[in-house]
Amino acid sequence: MPHFEPVILFFVLGALAGFARSDLRIPGVFYESLSIFLLLAIGLKGGVELARYPLSEVALPAMVVFAVGTLIPLVAYPLLRRVGRLSRADSGSIAGHYGSVSVVTFAVGTTYLARLGQEVEGYIPVLLVLLEFPALVIGVLLARRGERGTPWGKVLHEVFAGKSIVLLLGGLAIGWFAGPQGIAPLDSLFFDLFRGVLAFFLLEMGLVVANRFGELRRAGLFLIVFAIMMPLFSAGLGVVTGMLLGLSVGGVTLLATLYASASYIAAPAAMRLAVPQANPALSIGAALGITFPFNLLVGIPLYHWLAQQALQ
Repeated sequence: MPHFEPVILFFVLGALAGFARSDLRIPGVFYESLSIFLLLAIGLKGGVELARYPLSEVALPAMVVFAVGTLIPLVAYPLLRRVGRLSRADSGSIAGHYGSVSVVTFAVGTTYLARLGQEVEGYIPVLLVLLEFPALVIGVLLARRGERGTPWGKVLHEVFAGKSIVLLLGGLAIGWFAGPQGIAPLDSLFFDLFRGVLAFFLLEMGLVVANRFGELRRAGLFLIVFAIMMPLFSAGLGVVTGMLLGLSVGGVTLLATLYASASYIAAPAAMRLAVPQANPALSIGAALGITFPFNLLVGIPLYHWLAQQALQ
């Protein structure tokens, strides 16, 4: 099984246990601790690598990636609304989920490339942070067009003060300020243990996916097809953008992975507050039940192959 990332097998184990209705459970407090660790570790790694780059070298890629990323929910919304015939609220909510990003999918992508010995631009985690929130705001705007009374203060607070942004930005700042030498005493905790912690997290994600899978039955065939085809379109957008920016094969792969991923942590929290009439079973079921396992099992190796072909 060449170039297969072993931590994905923990996800498969969790999914099989869930479908078999096993009594396997990951304690909620432990799961929360794992997510905090992963977010902080990714931020720290990005900050350490960012310290090696002048900000002028990062500014242009960051602006381009941000601008292109806003196109994803704008493409997803009319498909959901006109082709899928979903309500405005559900269409905006799902578009927001697919325009935002999955930190765990990104983490699996980085471990996959590390196992291959593939070099990646160190500032890529900065792009992860930038792509976390704009689609959520666009999704809310699309879902609530023409309405009054949207609690924008609370929505923006939910997005920017959520744990994902706080830990990623905080980790970036700490890693950048400390630099490679300053953060070295923490390497054994945050970097050496990263794959082991990710394995535990994916075990829990497998259990969650198995439990959520039944929710897709209400969505119909369209949403299942959308949950596979939309990531492929977004990944293609990432490959083209990465090529134009002159990124390496690893950088193009991770950018495609980011664009192809769908949020199931920050997005549900923001949409629950801003678009309460949207059905979370549809958005979470598609993002977590279909897109997440598709990216882990098929997408990431496919995006890496596309990056290799594009940069030959």
